[in-house]
Amino acid sequence: MSNQLNFKELNFKLAVINELMYVQEVLQPKLDVYEFIEKKRNLTSSKAYNIIEEEGYEVIPEVLEYFKTLEITSEMVKNIEELHMDGGEEIYGQIIPFWDGEDDVFSVNSAVDSTLLPNLKSVSLLYSENDSLLEEFQEKGIEADWL
Repeated sequence: MSNQLNFKELNFKLAVINELMYVQEVLQPKLDVYEFIEKKRNLTSSKAYNIIEEEGYEVIPEVLEYFKTLEITSEMVKNIEELHMDGGEEIYGQIIPFWDGEDDVFSVNSAVDSTLLPNLKSVSLLYSENDSLLEEFQEKGIEADWL
């Protein structure tokens, strides 16, 4: 039986979810913000579309909460060897559909959660205020670079 992982940094967890849900496609169903808001707010698809058009420049709270509380187990992450935290990753467009990638809202600031991924070998990171972040990953034996 797998254990649920306890992530300390949400942005690292989001990168893991992106890998599992949108890249490896082992975490299903894939969240689609339009369908999610339609069901969550009990709207027609056209009303959901209009809501996203209005609110999609900021974090959509229900979507972020969904990802925050999504259970990830040690079994799910065993095949993750690399993480790419590029501004164009699909998960970011689900949380902020019209995000321009010009801020650090999704930046990882700590390597602490890398220990949850025993086979992680490399990470490509969005810019972070933490100047020693690359070294933190490298000290854990993980190749790290900025995108």
